[in-house]
Amino acid sequence: MMKKTGRILAAAVAAAMAVSLSACGGQAAASGAAANSNPASAGSSGKVFTIGVAQLVTHPAMDAALKGFQDGLAQAGFKEGENVTYDIQNAQGEQSNCVTIANTFANKKPDLILAIATPAAQAVAKVITDTPVMITAVTDPEESKLVKSNKAPGGNISGTSDKTPVKDQIALIKEIIPNLKTVGIMYCSSETNSQIQAKWAQDACKELGLSSRDFTVSNSNEIQQVAQSMVGKVEAVYIPTDNMLASGMKNVVAVTNDAKLPIITGESGMVKNGGLCTVGINYEKLGFQTGAMAAKVLKGEAKPADLPIEYQEDYDISYNSETAKKLNITLPAKITAGTDMAAQK
Repeated sequence: MMKKTGRILAAAVAAAMAVSLSACGGQAAASGAAANSNPASAGSSGKVFTIGVAQLVTHPAMDAALKGFQDGLAQAGFKEGENVTYDIQNAQGEQSNCVTIANTFANKKPDLILAIATPAAQAVAKVITDTPVMITAVTDPEESKLVKSNKAPGGNISGTSDKTPVKDQIALIKEIIPNLKTVGIMYCSSETNSQIQAKWAQDACKELGLSSRDFTVSNSNEIQQVAQSMVGKVEAVYIPTDNMLASGMKNVVAVTNDAKLPIITGESGMVKNGGLCTVGINYEKLGFQTGAMAAKVLKGEAKPADLPIEYQEDYDISYNSETAKKLNITLPAKITAGTDMAAQK
């Protein structure tokens, strides 16, 4: 009887242990499944994210913004070739191409879209409302009607602004040319971001006791002609972060250098291509900042609607020693302490 009872007890204990182990195993499996389905663990989930990139045009600032964006995502664990693929489309400066790219992404439905520059962002915003969109190289997203407000975007779009310290840039001209009276403000009349910056430049000139005159282009074929029209009318030129003129800087400086007209630009890439100097943002850092925001969205930690538009707080001084030499201008030590873009070629 004792032997029989012992065998029964042993069997019962074994069965209980089996049930217990089975339950623990089930809990572990469920826990593992939950971890893998969590967007925050994107690197281990096996999902490959697709990011569509709509870039307005090729020039140093936008290329740097894209590189920074990819680096920002990579640092957050989203690495190309591992768990991210990029579908990069360039509109070559044509608004119609921006629309085509936006419609293509609307059909492809990537996990996230990066729009670089205001025209590209506006094209994407018109047709895509159900995919997260990050923007960069956009001067004022709210003014450009991309978000409800810069502090609370409220939709599927957020990102970074390339708002530059326009008043500081205008003050730089006055410091270089003490007897400066009139500044020519040259920009593309069809770019919203340029219109906004031109107004800021006009206001800055008034505050600094300077006169200003606008010189606008509507297409790239007008650049050289408009540049020529400034000669004899102004003592210096200001060009904001204008996409058309950034691509056509060589056509501008072909005129202004011969006329000994210094150009202060909105960003360092334009200085590299012949502008005299600037104090402005670093587009690679701005792109990195945008990439960090995109990572939060892909991980499920935030939605674009709740991410305020971010700005760059630190500015870089850059100058072009070759341009200064052509213009017979001696730059103050404050400027030459910055980066010589002539040495970056």
